[in-house]
Amino acid sequence: MPNPPSHCEVPLIPAPHPAEDAAPDGAPPAAPLDGAEPPAPRRRPTVAAVAWLVALALAGATGAASPSGELGTSHLASADRVSDRVGAVFTGGLGGTHYCTASVIDSPKGNMIVTAAHCLSGDDGDKVFIPGYRDGTAPHGVWPITRTFEDPAWTTGGDPDLDVAFALVAPVNGRTVEQTLGANRLAVDEGFDHVVTMTGYPGSTDLPITCSDLVDRFSASQMRIDCTGYSDGTSGSPWLIPGQGGPTHDEGTVIGVIGGFETGGYTDDISYSSYFGDRVGDLYREAVAQDAKD
Repeated sequence: MPNPPSHCEVPLIPAPHPAEDAAPDGAPPAAPLDGAEPPAPRRRPTVAAVAWLVALALAGATGAASPSGELGTSHLASADRVSDRVGAVFTGGLGGTHYCTASVIDSPKGNMIVTAAHCLSGDDGDKVFIPGYRDGTAPHGVWPITRTFEDPAWTTGGDPDLDVAFALVAPVNGRTVEQTLGANRLAVDEGFDHVVTMTGYPGSTDLPITCSDLVDRFSASQMRIDCTGYSDGTSGSPWLIPGQGGPTHDEGTVIGVIGGFETGGYTDDISYSSYFGDRVGDLYREAVAQDAKD
């Protein structure tokens, strides 16, 4: 089967500026990642600032991908093309246990997903990705995870700043996962203060939830967001900037996944992500290069 065309020459989107080590004026201070006193709830932006940022997000989003509802409050995700690119990660197949979340990411061969590294550590033999999973069904198939890519700093030391992993999934019925569902793009060094939408699968339910809010700088290498209800099982949920790119005009940009500090957070209502910097970009390129050899 010929490889599907990728809808971008290089799926990795470079940013126009690197992340700053020093917190900008008004931003929350970088918090120590050493188990010290948890940070106080963040200071909310002004109503005008929220309206401005949401307007920017909506300007580049389709209705399906647009932030909806009250910022910071989760609700049931609609069954649509955008949310169906997000799926539950299971051990033991559809009849097993879903314990994490992953999403389809654009790649030249079209069979790549992104999640948190702590979701895929260990043997991949019994792990599968089920996009659009709902109520015990796999509407778009069960995709076996065949290979995982983690940064060595995570593999050897569990570095929370590199709690990101890419994985390859086997084709189903002769089609790749990207051919079947489309994909979002990966971006690195995008900075902070974006409006993102997170969709993920709490372990206590068989339905996905979604929430939109502003991203905060937690430290130079960690991001945080306030969204309710992101309990165990939502690790790996993509932090998606909605968009209108790609062949289906609903391709968004992934700038993070739930993970990092405290493997994603110590409460259900505040989540974290490793900042996607150069090393995440290098890991993505490594996965693409290895996929090309297979």
